[in-house]
Amino acid sequence: MSVNAVKESAVAGDDPDDFAAGLVRMIEIDHREQRAGLVPHLYPPPRRDARERLAALTRRVRHDLEIMAYPKDEWVLPRVHAGGEHVYDVVIVGAGQCGLTCAYAMRKERVNNILVLDRAPKGREGPWITYSRMWTLRSPKHVTGPDLGMPSLAPRSWFEAVFGEDGWEKLGKWPRQAWQAYLDWYREALDLPVRNDADVERFEMDGAAVRLHLRGAGSVLARKVVLATGIEGMGDWYVPPFVREKLPSDRWTLCTDDVDSLDWQGRKIAVLGAGATAWDRAADLLELGAASVTIYMRRRQILVSNAFRYLEKAGYLRHYLSMSDADKWRWIQTIFTFGQPPTQDGVDRCAAFDNFRLHAGATWTDVETRPEGIAVTASDGSVETFDHLFIGCGFSIEPAGRPELAPFADNILRWSDVFTPPADHPDPWLITYPYLTRDLRFIQKVPGRTPVLDHVFCFNYGATVTNAHSGASLSGLRYGIEPLIHGVTLALWQEDEPEHFRITQNWSDIDTDPSALDRHRWKPGEV
Repeated sequence: MSVNAVKESAVAGDDPDDFAAGLVRMIEIDHREQRAGLVPHLYPPPRRDARERLAALTRRVRHDLEIMAYPKDEWVLPRVHAGGEHVYDVVIVGAGQCGLTCAYAMRKERVNNILVLDRAPKGREGPWITYSRMWTLRSPKHVTGPDLGMPSLAPRSWFEAVFGEDGWEKLGKWPRQAWQAYLDWYREALDLPVRNDADVERFEMDGAAVRLHLRGAGSVLARKVVLATGIEGMGDWYVPPFVREKLPSDRWTLCTDDVDSLDWQGRKIAVLGAGATAWDRAADLLELGAASVTIYMRRRQILVSNAFRYLEKAGYLRHYLSMSDADKWRWIQTIFTFGQPPTQDGVDRCAAFDNFRLHAGATWTDVETRPEGIAVTASDGSVETFDHLFIGCGFSIEPAGRPELAPFADNILRWSDVFTPPADHPDPWLITYPYLTRDLRFIQKVPGRTPVLDHVFCFNYGATVTNAHSGASLSGLRYGIEPLIHGVTLALWQEDEPEHFRITQNWSDIDTDPSALDRHRWKPGEV
């Protein structure tokens, strides 16, 4: 069991002090006593009565749900497979923050016959207590999204229940582990139907339904499928081919692997990539005793401006989707050209160590195993030897690399199939993203060849070019989810509409009983 898993299990027990102490242990950084360098930010301690306050907040959430329960009736007509199997109306793949929010949004629309699947154990969905090594979220503390506008369900409400109103005022940014604790509570408070340890390996049409095959665990049927599979959900973490080809797998590690940096104590490490995850991993390695860490970054200068912060405005977040393809491209290509800088924490943590080096303006061109270690050749001609390599150079948009998408990857319509970028705004990476409908459904390149795609919606990072904010973005979640929910419920309604119309035509339930008027009816001859 990993260190994070042990800490997570500590949030248990019936004693209020145990509950508060468990939260402290969960939020505390790993190996605190063994770390060198900067000290993580001090956070307010949980209140001793946090358990009672959180229980009260849960009751308030459920009461608010009752208040807002209009329309109240379920409306999606049940389906049964020809073989008698249950058919879910919607199956959501991924139980991170966006998958859970999608499930709540479906419930708000009275689509209750749903299931959320995640391959991770309960409480370990997403990056927050697995591979993430940042101290805090980079989003501002007042960010909302999963609550979908209900104040009692908002992140701040949870934080104030656990840490007090004064704790909220003292908070700078969310500790990542506290954010996971909020999501765990969110799932329980809403009683969302999540099945963990459920790895979707492929899906296919089975009659009118989609059959999702689970690795070693049978299958489930769904009318509609939502992929809320995170940042790498349309491909995989990128590793230079020559690294895979020339090095044994135990000589390199992804920065996104859930590993303990303490295992590389006393080792000389090279990190390829300068995104936030690479910086955070480099800092973690240094703090836990790596002999040295060198980051190789392609850019000559560290990014300092974050255009994404400027765009946290309702106008952009709501209306990007309504822009023309040409305007969408102009915006998204410009934003990605800016890039996203590392966090200030990530930079400061690395800069605190004399044994940290930043090798700017160079990427790797070759690696070679030698008796003294791994020789890395950089694009500037330099060669240096290291004990181990960490790869943190982003992800690919390549559905053929995803088992669940591979069978029909070549029939997924992409931006390159429908749009030619202007000469002054080229981008060979963004052009590979899937070209989705307005409601984030996949489109077949050759209609009718892979009909399953007509029932699958993309709410992972693949939605970015079409929708600006995807199912891997917290800051845009509130707006990004609206077209998705509209599309899924519209598809269900269109399939059920003829039967609803038939029922309406033959509606005979009594709403008003006129029998009390019988003695008041006019009769011929009455004066």
